[in-house]
Amino acid sequence: MQIRDAQIVRLVERIGDHYQTNIANRFLRPALFQLALEKSTWDLLETLTEKLEHFRYQGFYLQELYQQILASARFVSLARRELVPNLRNRLSGDVGSDRVLRDMAVNNFGSNLQVFADLVGELYQTLLKIDIHKAKGGKPIHESIPELIEVGRLLAGN
Repeated sequence: MQIRDAQIVRLVERIGDHYQTNIANRFLRPALFQLALEKSTWDLLETLTEKLEHFRYQGFYLQELYQQILASARFVSLARRELVPNLRNRLSGDVGSDRVLRDMAVNNFGSNLQVFADLVGELYQTLLKIDIHKAKGGKPIHESIPELIEVGRLLAGN
């Protein structure tokens, strides 16, 4: 099922902007790539956060968005466990005149990761409502993806 909802496009745009600016910026990206995520998870995360133009006009496929949300939730969970406690130690030393900017990125990473998780959660909840509405009494698409049961727990940090 394709989705061409303006609210979904705006949410995906906000997710991508926030991710690029506050999570995967030039200061933090080296630490992110140290996370033990499968390539397919990275690919799905990249599609959600960087490839909006591919979907803006043709629409999103609901099943693909669910997979991207699941990948994002797995990323959030792993980043909380492995990066938040020791992010500073995972980054290389001297950044010269950009030291203050790097320190700001490191100090705000935990809260920025939470904002990212909240945005992904909002997208997920919005998609569930659309999915159930479009199913019109039939079986919604999310029910065919059992792994989605993890999304809430992963995003909440439980």
